[in-house]
Amino acid sequence: MVFPTWGRSRAAWMRCRATSFFLFYFFISHARKPYSRLNRQRRRRFRMVAKRKRAETAEATPAANTATAKKAKSTTNGSASKETVSSAAPADELTIQIVTGSYDRVLHGITATIKPEGKVEFADTFLFSAHTSAIRCIALSPLSAPVPGQGQKVLLASGSTDERINLYNLSAHPPSRKNQELLSAVSARPVLENPKNREVGTLLHHSSSITKLAFPTRSKLLSSSEDSTIAVARTRDWSVLSTIKAPIAQASGRPSGDTAPFGGTPSGVNDFAIHPSMKLMISVSKGERCMRLWNLVTGKKAGVLNFSRSMLQEVGEGRISTGEGRRVVWGKADGEDEFAVGFDRDAIVFGMDSVPKCRVMSDTRTKIHDLSYITIDGESESSLLTVSTEDGRVLFFSTATNDLKKPDSEDKTLSSAKLIAQIGGKEDGVVGRIKDTAFLQIKNDSTTALIVVAGSSDGKVRLWKVGAEELKSSKSKGKGKGKIEAKQAGKLLGTYSTNNRITCVAAFTMIPRPEGVEESEDEADEASDDSDDDDDDDE
Repeated sequence: MVFPTWGRSRAAWMRCRATSFFLFYFFISHARKPYSRLNRQRRRRFRMVAKRKRAETAEATPAANTATAKKAKSTTNGSASKETVSSAAPADELTIQIVTGSYDRVLHGITATIKPEGKVEFADTFLFSAHTSAIRCIALSPLSAPVPGQGQKVLLASGSTDERINLYNLSAHPPSRKNQELLSAVSARPVLENPKNREVGTLLHHSSSITKLAFPTRSKLLSSSEDSTIAVARTRDWSVLSTIKAPIAQASGRPSGDTAPFGGTPSGVNDFAIHPSMKLMISVSKGERCMRLWNLVTGKKAGVLNFSRSMLQEVGEGRISTGEGRRVVWGKADGEDEFAVGFDRDAIVFGMDSVPKCRVMSDTRTKIHDLSYITIDGESESSLLTVSTEDGRVLFFSTATNDLKKPDSEDKTLSSAKLIAQIGGKEDGVVGRIKDTAFLQIKNDSTTALIVVAGSSDGKVRLWKVGAEELKSSKSKGKGKGKIEAKQAGKLLGTYSTNNRITCVAAFTMIPRPEGVEESEDEADEASDDSDDDDDDDE
């Protein structure tokens, strides 16, 4: 019959199919093991080589330096909004990492290599589309503690009007020039890409535009926002440790031209400054004609200092003006701490007793954008107050008691700070506003100089070199009816165009890379990737 024949054919076909599946799985299971075992052996051998190289690097490092590096904690001087970074300049050249933020939502990293003869070579290191709206502020942390066999890094934080704080890891060592010719060949600009510059993450604990960022130490990040809060975040895990809430200004006394909605008042923290002791902080807010003192130990308000009407009139803050402080910064003069509060067109310096000491812009009526204190050298107990202006200048003022000038008329009560020197302006071909500045102190065997990095709204970054003797010995000259003109100091080293409207600038001096650090770091990264592959194989 046909049925038994069909049945025997079906059974044979089923046996053949089962045999083929068995052979297939047998081949896969037995063929994978030798290759997997070989890969594990190669990875194990690779990790042993990397471990041996790290051990050799650690043995080459002095034991005393190793012990000190593990216990050292990096801190910055909280007395200035832009810290003066001090470093020993190498004999051959100096490399500076510059970071700019812009209205165009771009974080632009630039390296400036200063040759011994004074020539500057610029190169792009990174270009991040960091935010969805304009970048308002950036901050750099101190260098990480040196660890044998590993490179040092710097944390970069950027704040924007999109309520976000983006975090990045930047290498503290100059990028290698190996294999960079191809990038420079296809690009219109010199490019020195550094693979160690990476994004870390984003913080979302604010509900409005970010106005200020600061790293008082390597382990803490402070941020202020237009939601009237100042947050303290820990860099180890980026958790928010504390939040300081500033009061919202009352609606009374607002100018008639205010365009705020009905029932709404201007709110938000404009700026804050941390005392070098890390125990006291001053903040200024929108819509408030006062400044607030905060106890950082308890996180509570320590006091409120109102701006008197006569004081506001002397700095050009009349009835139709907001009268709010826009900048605040700590400094030192005559061996004592002081702080300066910046307004729209002037600034006032206060002593530790909160009594006004002097005003700054006595003869020049121009809008100011940035305030900072700088130290000329480590031996001096005094610092100079720098001001960047709308007309493209950076002014250096002395607030020492002996340099103060008494008021000319009886209706004025505040003394004036002494204008020591200036850079930029029409003499250097700078006519646009200087939005932000950064100062780096370099020391040679016998001389001390100051590198000034200035970012303008025209998209250009300019570098000046100012000698310490120029700031010490310069004297203001009289011109016209009591008008004081400062001496033009410094030398313009170079100009670089970013093609973006710059809003903020930060910079630090890069340190030479120790031998073998780059290889061991790459091997460590690959070893961690291999360990992940081992976990996948075990699964």
